[in-house]
Amino acid sequence: MLLLFHVYMDFGDPIDYENMIVSLRPGMTRSRDEILKKLINMQYTRNEMDFKRGTFRAKGDILEIYPSDQNEKAIRVEFWGDEIDKVTEINPLTGKTIGLRQHVMIFPNSHYVTGEEKMQNALITIEEELKERIQYFKDNNKLIEAQRIEERTNFDMEMLRETGFCQGIENYSRHISGRKPR
Repeated sequence: MLLLFHVYMDFGDPIDYENMIVSLRPGMTRSRDEILKKLINMQYTRNEMDFKRGTFRAKGDILEIYPSDQNEKAIRVEFWGDEIDKVTEINPLTGKTIGLRQHVMIFPNSHYVTGEEKMQNALITIEEELKERIQYFKDNNKLIEAQRIEERTNFDMEMLRETGFCQGIENYSRHISGRKPR
């Protein structure tokens, strides 16, 4: 039990992580745009020029994903309308086909992924705690500390709203997972 608690503290919620996994098979009906949005929610970034782990690129009916858990293989998904026509493993440097796949699973780019509703609730509790901390610093005549924590936390909250991630996200793990303060 202690190990699970430790993992839960250092990483995101395992259930949220599992719910973010994308499963792709030839013949599936999934719109390209739906998959692009899901990849962004999984903290992948679109990058047409620098194709590296944790990125994807899209040109016409072809989507290429460089999974964050792979070193030498990327995935090419070819669409025919809203249907996945073909899934292949490719060499990320050359683009040459390595093999045809009947199923691939794309895992989130970070362990700190969560659903939209949990993130919105987290932002509310982060803001509540921020107000308490600012008041604490002001009450103790620590105005610089109050200003610093306000600026930093507001910046982090804006990043969480826009991208679902920020540097030091582990500092907000209690809020994101919905745990009560100790």
